[in-house]
Amino acid sequence: MYEFTIIVPVYNEEDNLERVEKELLAFTKIATKKTAILFVNDGSKDRSQELIAQICQRNEMFHFINFSENRGLSAAIKAGFDHTETELVGYIDSDLQTAPEDFNLLLQHIGAYDLVTGVRANRKDSFVKNMSSTIANGIRRAFTHDGMDDTGCPLKVIKTEYAKRIPMFKGLHRFLPAMILLQNGKIIQIPVQHFPRIAGTAKFGVWNRLIGPLMDCFAYLWMKKKYINYEIKDKG
Repeated sequence: MYEFTIIVPVYNEEDNLERVEKELLAFTKIATKKTAILFVNDGSKDRSQELIAQICQRNEMFHFINFSENRGLSAAIKAGFDHTETELVGYIDSDLQTAPEDFNLLLQHIGAYDLVTGVRANRKDSFVKNMSSTIANGIRRAFTHDGMDDTGCPLKVIKTEYAKRIPMFKGLHRFLPAMILLQNGKIIQIPVQHFPRIAGTAKFGVWNRLIGPLMDCFAYLWMKKKYINYEIKDKG
């Protein structure tokens, strides 16, 4: 039935989930691809899972995966990739600082590209958050040479065959474009809307927005050196 799956990682977002349901349900009615929603509850300690279960019971296009314990954003995204059966997969954060309707902007380009990522125009975050993200993106770009200005943007569309081949490790969600390039895939970034967080609490601070990505860059370099990529010429 579906052509596109949106992964929604969730960790202690009970105050946002009703709005997530409303906005994603509205998007499914205007989406250019028939869309399913997959919540990945990353071991939330609040009422998130209870609300997710209610949302999925009300809406046939909503489904969920519930982790037994908190494993981090990269693990949640990987689980979403592993359980996606549609040709295309994307993800959006449950804080809804990006707009679901902007998926249609990304979907316009996915035919010619293997990953289309948003780049947050006119970001509505604090000065410290914006500056730390800018520095982190500069460091990552120097290591990966992927040409992307905002890999932390939580709005992406990927061809599922490429997403499933990404050897995820903790922190690798910041390197998705670079990992598509390792597969000789094509990537592009498209400006999308950005909004301030209106509920819940941010999960990333200065430490894991700066020091963490720097350490992950060295992990990426190791991965790039060891990455196995082959192309079958023919079979007999």
